[in-house]
Amino acid sequence: MKKTILGLFAFTMMSATALAADIKPAIIYDLGGKFDKSFNEAAFNGAEKFKTETGVEYREFEIANDAQREQALRRFASDGNSPIVMAGFNWAASLEKIAAEYPDTKFAIIDMVVEKPNVKSIVFKEQEGSYLVGVLAGLASKSKTVGFVGGMDIPLIHKFACGYVGGAKSTGGDVKVLEAYTGTTPDAWNDPVKGGEIAKSQIDQGADVVYHAAGGTGVGVLQAAADAGKLGIGVDSNQNMLQPGKVLTSMLKRVDVAVYEAFKAAKDDKFEFGVSNLGLKEDGVGYALDDNNKPLITAEMLDAVEKVKADIIAGKVKVHDYMTDETCPY
Repeated sequence: MKKTILGLFAFTMMSATALAADIKPAIIYDLGGKFDKSFNEAAFNGAEKFKTETGVEYREFEIANDAQREQALRRFASDGNSPIVMAGFNWAASLEKIAAEYPDTKFAIIDMVVEKPNVKSIVFKEQEGSYLVGVLAGLASKSKTVGFVGGMDIPLIHKFACGYVGGAKSTGGDVKVLEAYTGTTPDAWNDPVKGGEIAKSQIDQGADVVYHAAGGTGVGVLQAAADAGKLGIGVDSNQNMLQPGKVLTSMLKRVDVAVYEAFKAAKDDKFEFGVSNLGLKEDGVGYALDDNNKPLITAEMLDAVEKVKADIIAGKVKVHDYMTDETCPY
């Protein structure tokens, strides 16, 4: 009897090990590369956290152009990788096709909804996090003019902008928001020179706080603000350290958590398909406070932004979602 129990225990342990070994996670980044200090890098950090905690290796690929999307996705799927996580909405068209060809493969896409039975779609309430940093921008601004520099001119980035405008204007004092985008193609995510030029133009028009939602382009925005003695606001990852003391805060979008949890759920055989929409209540978005920006955030500002955060979570403050109604009421 003892031998039987020990044998069953050993079999169970072997099965658990085999289950962990069977997972072959992969991540494919969007244009701009995994070290963009923003969206892609957050995805990379989530994958690295998973590897560190579990010891399970993952495959990764950085595309150089849009033509590589379908090829890279099909290659990973044909090699037996699962789950395959794609960072960015631009993967949607390729995923629609490949997911149908590989029905037994688990896929996850960030920032877009793809309605396939083997796809997990992870989207965020960026408008809520942007509203919070807009509140901080409005309270920090001495000129009562603030700026927004978006990357690609698409509804998703207008979603950031609209939330930011709402937050900034909620602070009163007739706050003016200048808004511009770096382009209409995916190249808009990786042009820090142009980002810096737009930020400088907004600063010349009186903006003393500039928020970017522009991927790698945003590095130039933060640099331009710092060079002019003004304040920048980062996005996606905590970018406060890029210009210490010159970045008011960063709008955190927990892409790292999304990637980590997709990998972990697959490993634990708890991977769920369908749509996850992560906002302040789910800790999917937020704002960054650390040693780099604490001197910039007064006690009054902190109290104000925390009250707004609580009111949004409680439903007392409704933040407009540009993706459901492409107008900005603020």
